Amino acid sequence: MPGGGTLADTDARGERVKTDKRDARKLARLLRAGELTPVYIPQPTDEAIRDLCRARSDAVDDRRRSRHRLKGFLLRHGYRYQGKSSWSAPHERYLRELVLPHPAMKVILEEYLQAIAAAGERIQRCEEAMGTLLEQWPLAPAVRALMAMKGFKTVAAMILVSELGEVHRFAHPRQVMAYLGLVPTENTSSDRRRQGRITKCGNAHARWLLVECAQHYALPPKVSKELSRRQQGQPALVRAISWRAQNRLHNRYRRLLARRLQRNKAIVAIARELCGFIWELLRTQDCYQAQSTPL
Repeated sequence: MPGGGTLADTDARGERVKTDKRDARKLARLLRAGELTPVYIPQPTDEAIRDLCRARSDAVDDRRRSRHRLKGFLLRHGYRYQGKSSWSAPHERYLRELVLPHPAMKVILEEYLQAIAAAGERIQRCEEAMGTLLEQWPLAPAVRALMAMKGFKTVAAMILVSELGEVHRFAHPRQVMAYLGLVPTENTSSDRRRQGRITKCGNAHARWLLVECAQHYALPPKVSKELSRRQQGQPALVRAISWRAQNRLHNRYRRLLARRLQRNKAIVAIARELCGFIWELLRTQDCYQAQSTPL
């Protein structure tokens, strides 16, 4: 080529020219080849509920950070709480009655205590608003159905339903697992297959919540008094899925521990299988079809 360039260089330079006609032609080629992936756009109400749930999680994170900063500040100066559990009523009374040698240290203590109290009030206000708005949310039946599962109360169920959105866009539960980043990475070549840690792609908030809820399935299957109360009014199919999930996941957890798998990895594996039961449960709810039906 004149000037020392190559054909590949010419094509690369041509890509720097961006016009509507070029973009439309490229999109048409991708559409014909089937390379375009549809994007899910949540309903305005669903997005507002999701933002409220995330605001509540932000308040929880702020309270945890303030607690860690206060605890680190006291440990640096040799103050160690000798009680049984931190951030209980006796622990808060201990912090209030703590006598520090310098006025500046007392100011720091009070500021951290105020930040912790303010974050706690934010959490309470967000949870009260979530409970109030749940009655007006079109996906409230899906939240109540998910609450029939072990480990899911109002807050956890609302967070997961708002983060997943329209479940019918997932044709298979493996797509939900991949969407939450719970599938293992893989490097396979020829007849050699190597799997590694989970991908951690997709929705980190929902993945964290699902792993926390999966902790409950380490306990033996049982319909407690509180779970029985949450299952009242739910159809037999929902209760059957909940009980089947308890038995399947607990037995799976025991087998993984018997193989001497590290506990955290076993919990993540349980969370991955829990996605399948949640996918099956939510697809039984008519509120999703009603929401997607055009007026």
